[in-house]
Amino acid sequence: MRALILLGLVGLAAQLVDGSLGMAYGVTSTTLLLAIGTNAAAASATVHLAEIGTTLASGISHWRFGNVDWKVVAKIGIPGAIGAFAGATFLSSLSTELAAPVMSIILLSLGVYILIRFTAFGLPRGNLGKPLRRRFLAPLGLVAGFVDATGGGGWGPVGTPAILASGRMAPRKVIGSIDASEFLVAIAASVGFFVGIGSENINFSWVAVLLLGGVIAAPIAAWLVRHIPPRILGSAVGGVIILTNVRTLLRSEWIDASGGVQTAAYIIIAVIWAAAIAYSVREYRRDKANESVDAVESELGARPAGEKEETASA
Repeated sequence: MRALILLGLVGLAAQLVDGSLGMAYGVTSTTLLLAIGTNAAAASATVHLAEIGTTLASGISHWRFGNVDWKVVAKIGIPGAIGAFAGATFLSSLSTELAAPVMSIILLSLGVYILIRFTAFGLPRGNLGKPLRRRFLAPLGLVAGFVDATGGGGWGPVGTPAILASGRMAPRKVIGSIDASEFLVAIAASVGFFVGIGSENINFSWVAVLLLGGVIAAPIAAWLVRHIPPRILGSAVGGVIILTNVRTLLRSEWIDASGGVQTAAYIIIAVIWAAAIAYSVREYRRDKANESVDAVESELGARPAGEKEETASA
């Protein structure tokens, strides 16, 4: 019973983070399942089965809060489903140990860019509103879906930073669209796992509690992402990407860092990340204050001279 309660809490926390930042449900949940001895294919299958429900709830919640671009969902979700089915089918015979560090370097670079770009300059507006092309989204979906199924998570960590870095969508739209399209990925991956390993290695009680926790958190996360300012949200997402991919690299065979080195790296990243978010909050408040002053000046400028004098004397 204690294990089930823990899994339920992990599902709730993971979906809260995933629905707010566009990533981490699969990675968080799979990590716990692997830690308690579940084999890789069964862990990923369990998480993806739970994600059928959590991503549906998350997608509906994001849609109701206006966070979803359905054209993007279709363009990235269908290729993502194809990639996820292929990844799930071949997971038992495919090793991603060598691919993981390479992918982490790419994602780490994107994370650094996003953290600096949003923290220092706010939401990129030069390309905002321009359409995202199928020739960009389709390959991205294939890769993200494949990585998601073989690694037990990766749809958000691959898809979210890549679209954010394009500067063509507001962060809440990116997160909502990625979360909604993950429903297709979860279904395809689950079918692939049933084909590849069957159902005997899947603990359906674990699926149920992960699903329950995620469904409870989904509407809360969708509300949060609509109300968190884009600049602050971008800084938060960038920090998550950096932290998770530095962790992967430090634990990889390429580096194999000691526990002390890993701890020191995490502390340094956490301090920089906290400072970046604090700076983004300060700059957001300053921008809002300036907007308020400009609005008042604009209103005064539009009034007749007599009203201006009355306002000034008051």
